[in-house]
Amino acid sequence: MQPRLKAQYRETVVPQLHKEFEYCNIMEVPRLQKIVVNTCLKEAITNMKVLDAAAAEIGLITGQRPIITKARNSIANFKLREGMPLGAKVTLRSTQMWEFLDRLISIATPRIRDFRGLNPHGFDGRGNFSMGITEQIVFPEIQYDKVQRITGMNITFVTTAKTDEEGHALLKALGMPFAAK
Repeated sequence: MQPRLKAQYRETVVPQLHKEFEYCNIMEVPRLQKIVVNTCLKEAITNMKVLDAAAAEIGLITGQRPIITKARNSIANFKLREGMPLGAKVTLRSTQMWEFLDRLISIATPRIRDFRGLNPHGFDGRGNFSMGITEQIVFPEIQYDKVQRITGMNITFVTTAKTDEEGHALLKALGMPFAAK
């Protein structure tokens, strides 16, 4: 069975964007390639248990085991050496990507405190969108009682769109709750 948002993309979003941007070919319509969920903790320099807990929480949220990211450069002022573990990230594709997006749009974003919509200026110039979440407890998979520390995460939506307008139209049609520009 195909995810609800993927079916919505094929049935309504593709024809809508094809008509709106007047593409010559149906394959030119932008699509979502992947979603990258990333977290980085400076406390991981001194306490590895914090990083393990954050990686376990990202794994619960996404349904996929995260990889541990390491520092690229040494910074003496932060007592950071090259190769030290700092964060965790997950790259979602295919079915898991669509299910995560559906949970993010329908469950997690309405639970964000004082939420007035996502910042529409989070596009990178090539149609990709990045957003940040300050608390991981907005996801229903996280049990509030078992959380040791509130951590945030960055979520990047990588699309095949060539411009920010196309990327914005794609994500808006999929149901992303953008704030008014």
